[in-house]
Amino acid sequence: MRFDDHRVVITAAGRDFGRTLAIHFADLGAEVFLSARTLAAAERVRDEIRGRGHERVHAFACDLTDPSSIREFATGVARHTDRVDVLINNGSRYLSGPDLLSASDADVVDTLASGGTGTVLTVKNFLPLLLNSPKPDIVTMISACGTPGHHRSDAHDAFYATKTAQTGFTEILSKRLRPQGVRVISLYPPDFTNPDPLSEDWDKTPRGPKDPLTAQSLVDCILFAVSQPRDCFIKSFHFEQV
Repeated sequence: MRFDDHRVVITAAGRDFGRTLAIHFADLGAEVFLSARTLAAAERVRDEIRGRGHERVHAFACDLTDPSSIREFATGVARHTDRVDVLINNGSRYLSGPDLLSASDADVVDTLASGGTGTVLTVKNFLPLLLNSPKPDIVTMISACGTPGHHRSDAHDAFYATKTAQTGFTEILSKRLRPQGVRVISLYPPDFTNPDPLSEDWDKTPRGPKDPLTAQSLVDCILFAVSQPRDCFIKSFHFEQV
């Protein structure tokens, strides 16, 4: 499975799962446009990838709570390419604490803005580039917290709210963009392990039926979905919670 002819945009790729995705898509040949809240964080991952011999990687700052920052990110990508084949909405601030009163108003606003508003505006600003692609895919990392009736997480109510917003947005987006050939793919994982993809732990993490979900399996799901023929619209991935 190679992605040499793919141009992939990944938000919040300065660490954790976004970094994992950026490294793997680059290893498979894709040209990667990665963002992080600070340019320094994005450049660190860019340099890691270039150190592995892959030069087609670009770093940008993008604060998903700031509409102008999202616009500047999309404009910056457009200076390098006339199309985007895969947009991965990975960015969304996590907020813990099952007590509604435990978070400040500022934390609530930031959480809702980064996941809900940030996802909508990222898609909006990148949609022209996606529509220039013959194989456009929008992938959104939501969460089990975005599924109706879920209550097994210690995430704050604001995190549940922003993930529910992402669910509603991707549901309607899937229907409205399908006539234009855009596939909208959502993932709803529970908590999962994310070993460093550049460490030996990556290949040693247990992946048995009694083990927690791994980042490796999530990467496999995304690669599988975006590599399917264009008549195959995989709408979502839901996972059993151990």
